[in-house]
Order: sequence, then structure tokens, then C-alpha cells
Amino acid sequence: MINYDEKLAELGLQLPVAAAPVAAYVPTVEAGGLLHISGQLPFKDGQVMLGRLGEDRDIAFGQSAARACALMILAQAKAALGSFDRVERIVKLGVFINSTGNFTDQPKVANGASELMEMVFGEAGRHARSAVGVPTLPLGAVVEIDAIIALRPTADEAEQV
Repeated sequence: MINYDEKLAELGLQLPVAAAPVAAYVPTVEAGGLLHISGQLPFKDGQVMLGRLGEDRDIAFGQSAARACALMILAQAKAALGSFDRVERIVKLGVFINSTGNFTDQPKVANGASELMEMVFGEAGRHARSAVGVPTLPLGAVVEIDAIIALRPTADEAEQV
């Protein structure tokens, strides 16, 4: 079995502290063999990465923000599960990009998160995805991403089968 903590270290990646919810929701819900992760914002040096693509931010900044969101998704998954041992595959990312009406490179921005998931999990990191431009995001964030992750059954669940 792959040690994903070692894989993250090999890639020079460090997980942030899983962010607490900023409203009336929980960060993760496990149901039916899936871990649903609420939308995560990008943080750099403890601050939300702000801006709008096509206005005051470029694709490279957006990709960096998407990578930061992906790291926060992984932090939330690890906080919920205790480790990555039960992660079977990344099923879907929903990527929301704060962008102007004429900005059409949302998929390029979302690649920042998608490529990170594949680097960490290999083939199991390849996923379905949506990349949607929106006029604003919470706290003025440039990107927000939610996720669905397929889980292996726990030892207790496997015994019941």
C-alpha cells in the first residue's frame, strides 16, 4: 500500500491545518462509501487568496489557488479519516472560479487541483470534474473546490460483507 504522507513529502507538499467551517455546515460527510468534502478556499500564509480571473488575477495565480484548495481538501480528508489508507480514488472535483464574464479559461485554472490529485494518487487521482466561472465567492476568494472521494471499507465493514 502506498504511504501517501511519504508521497506528499517526496513532492515537497505539506498539508495545511484543516480549516474550520465558516458557516452552518460540516467540512466532511461520509455516506455510502463516499467522503463528501465541502467547498474549500485557498490559503497562502494564513490568508485567503483573493481576486478575480480576467480582472486582477491571471491563470497562474488561479492555478496556484486551485492547488491550495486541493491541499486543503486532502487536509480535510485526513482529518476526517485519520490517514489516506481508505482513499480508493478521487471521484469528482467541483471547481468554482471567481471570474469575469468574458474569462473562459476555467478548465486551465482547475488543472492546478486536478494535476495535484494525479501527482499524489496516480491513476486513482484521475477524476470527473466541473470548472465553473462565478461572479463572486465567499470572502472574495479566487477559487473554491469541493470533492467526492471513494473510500475502501473499514475492517469492520469488510468483515460484514
